[in-house]
Amino acid sequence: MNTEMFIVGFVIFSAYLYFLIWNIITQNRKQREANDSIPEDDSMDYDGMGNYGRFPNSSKKK
Repeated sequence: MNTEMFIVGFVIFSAYLYFLIWNIITQNRKQREANDSIPEDDSMDYDGMGNYGRFPNSSKKK
């Protein structure tokens, strides 16, 4: 009985891992396709403030 429960648990766990990895891969592909449609240049101003609302790329060290 103990070995059968181990085998059933292993099969369930293996199926869970398979579908988890499959879901991660498919969602990653969809996200890449969605991000490919975003223009690389910053021509679209989404917040309407220009570049004034942006944080500087580098911070000054004291």
